Amino acid sequence: QVQLVESGGGLVQAGGSLGLSCAASGFIFSRNAMGWFRQAPGKEREFVATISWSGGATYYADSVKGRFTISRDNAKNTVYLQMNSLKPEDTAVYYCVSSSSRYSYTVDAHAYDYWGQGTQVTVSS
Repeated sequence: QVQLVESGGGLVQAGGSLGLSCAASGFIFSRNAMGWFRQAPGKEREFVATISWSGGATYYADSVKGRFTISRDNAKNTVYLQMNSLKPEDTAVYYCVSSSSRYSYTVDAHAYDYWGQGTQVTVSS
């Protein structure tokens, strides 16, 4: 079965950096766009970024553009999210998602087939 397992969350001070990883299994990883969403307490899930099947195309939410970088390694079935210049408002549970398409530019959470269990990122001020 499809599994997405996130790792790398934690506590960091504002202005710091953190890297997340998502190990995928149970499907042909290199054929699917992948992405990240996040959910802060009391808020709805929010789109963060996506990356195409080859890694050649990326798409970011305006709130993270220029600070976050999504990447993937198809040989390792892993997608990454490097987060720099973190702000307290980045505090959330971060979820790895997979798409059934090679490219994905949609911010609608319902468009993504599979979700990981999430990893907590906390940014202190």
